[in-house]
Amino acid sequence: MHARPIEPGLFRIGDPEAEAPDIALIGGWSPASGLAHFPLLDTCPYTGVADVEERELSTRGTLWGWTAVTAPPPGYRGQVPYGFGIVELPEGLRVLGRITESDPSRLSFGQPMHLVADALFTDGDSGETVITWAFAPDTETAS
Repeated sequence: MHARPIEPGLFRIGDPEAEAPDIALIGGWSPASGLAHFPLLDTCPYTGVADVEERELSTRGTLWGWTAVTAPPPGYRGQVPYGFGIVELPEGLRVLGRITESDPSRLSFGQPMHLVADALFTDGDSGETVITWAFAPDTETAS
């Protein structure tokens, strides 16, 4: 199986052929504002200053809001239903994206989440699996 990211520059992924590849979102951090943002931009979206440094964002966060998408949006080529929501990262940044759990009743505010690579669809032209990022409920217990 050959795989590729849905869009270059949004995330780094380890071996996409691995069963559970390592993944990290690529964001920016501005020394002037002291704030992180995603996706990476040339200028800080809070101040407009062009001092942005590329940063890999945290791979764990907490669920802030969520829903289930039950009808495919225009141009969408993946399966429905799927979860969609907002995860707050330790950087203070809230990231919007897919949630691997599509049943909203199985999720809760503040629930620990972790970043995963998610197969979205298979490109019919190239046969490649298109990968995106998603957040999955964290099943690890604190020790």
